[in-house]
Amino acid sequence: MSTARRPSGRSRQWTSDRLLVWTLRGCGVLTGAVVALIAVFLVVESFGALSGVGLLRFFSDPSWHPSAGAAEGTFNLVPMLLGTLLTAAGAVLVATPLGLFSALFCRVYAPTAVARPYRRLIELLAGIPSVVYGFWGLVVLVPLIARFRPPGASLLAGVLILALMILPTIALAADAALSGVPRRYLRGAAALGLGRWATLSGVALPAARSGIATGVILAAGRALGETMAVLMVCGNVVEMPASVFDPVRTLTANIALEMAYAVGDHRSALFVSGLFLLVLVSGLVLAAESIERRKVVG
Repeated sequence: MSTARRPSGRSRQWTSDRLLVWTLRGCGVLTGAVVALIAVFLVVESFGALSGVGLLRFFSDPSWHPSAGAAEGTFNLVPMLLGTLLTAAGAVLVATPLGLFSALFCRVYAPTAVARPYRRLIELLAGIPSVVYGFWGLVVLVPLIARFRPPGASLLAGVLILALMILPTIALAADAALSGVPRRYLRGAAALGLGRWATLSGVALPAARSGIATGVILAAGRALGETMAVLMVCGNVVEMPASVFDPVRTLTANIALEMAYAVGDHRSALFVSGLFLLVLVSGLVLAAESIERRKVVG
């Protein structure tokens, strides 16, 4: 009487490990395919404007009035591209020091009874929908700015709202980076007699700079892609801003406002806007990847 040989525990573990590896590989390939399909879709939908209107006209036309027709329409995206970059850059400049100081407070200075609820509060801010931020900015922040410099809906309002939205990303990334600093670095600094701030500024922050920089870059990517909040508080005027109190329109807000009725070259030009955004965000992702590689090599 023959008996079937049962697989050993090591064999079963090897099979499960291979199954997990191939599952993860499949998920990675699927994710890459989705991103590639999005890029291909944007290029295909943008081809009509890129071939019929030409790429240079998106930078050289006198204004943005694409719905007047292919012969008479103008397709200048520079004011909206500048508005997108200014709001995102301003938000990063405001949110980065606040997020860094928040992480330092939570990780080093705050007692445990304060640090834990404070960290939960930061995580809660990260989960609030963007429309809630936009609504708060519309009913509170915009009227407040209008008291000093009308109309209130402006580049400044967009910068402040986006800074509030990306602050949790920077704070949590900096907190995680600081927590990953090797303890021997801190013990060595203490052995040298360095004070708390000298240890932070001379040892902990330089050791965590790659993780902090990655968090800042990811936050900048969110700021570039934000739509609803900036649509509600920035004024949506297609003009080159002369000051932070002037209204602006971003590329994302322009797509949301005009896609519903756009046809022909107008619709294709909106996909060109999306293509520009994809290029900007891809550049940020590549920068973050480069920083991570330097960290691993270092």
